[in-house]
Amino acid sequence: MRELVYYVAAGLDGCIAGPDGQFDAFSTEGDHMADLARFADALPTDGAEHLGIAQPCTGFDTVLMGWNTYAVGLPGTVSPYRHLRQIVFSRNHTADAENLEVTAADPVESVRELKRQPGADIWLCGGGTLASLLSGEIDRIVVKRHPVLFGAGIPMFAPGTYLPTVFDVADTRTFGSGVSVTEYVRRR
Repeated sequence: MRELVYYVAAGLDGCIAGPDGQFDAFSTEGDHMADLARFADALPTDGAEHLGIAQPCTGFDTVLMGWNTYAVGLPGTVSPYRHLRQIVFSRNHTADAENLEVTAADPVESVRELKRQPGADIWLCGGGTLASLLSGEIDRIVVKRHPVLFGAGIPMFAPGTYLPTVFDVADTRTFGSGVSVTEYVRRR
């Protein structure tokens, strides 16, 4: 069965972006960048093409985003992951682009339906509110922890969410850049 994987970058304080959605504090240089190929399907299509990284869609074939995460690339990039099926959850917005679906459907029911379908894993791209809504459906969490403090911003999970769920460490990689990538698997 397909899994829902929350693959996300975060600072030491657990923020995935600054208060206004800024994510430029995350380091894009250093030895951790070589690890990107392991999750090549989670790179924007144009970025992977520029870097010469193949995207076989064997890791992920679907990406889920809330509107604010999707809107980071607007107005210039309307289909950031056009190699994947992109599902954006929004009750107030719409967009039309290649392999893009904007829906007001219930995220939990949507994920349950996706998990019943054949295919590769489903990538939960963000943000924190959507991650909180889908917390009961997340099978794995992969955190790219950067050595930076935002101090304020968007947390991995929305504040006030009670999530007493245990995950086990499946893999950790630490790089000289100070970035660590840790994969957690939901304890069953």
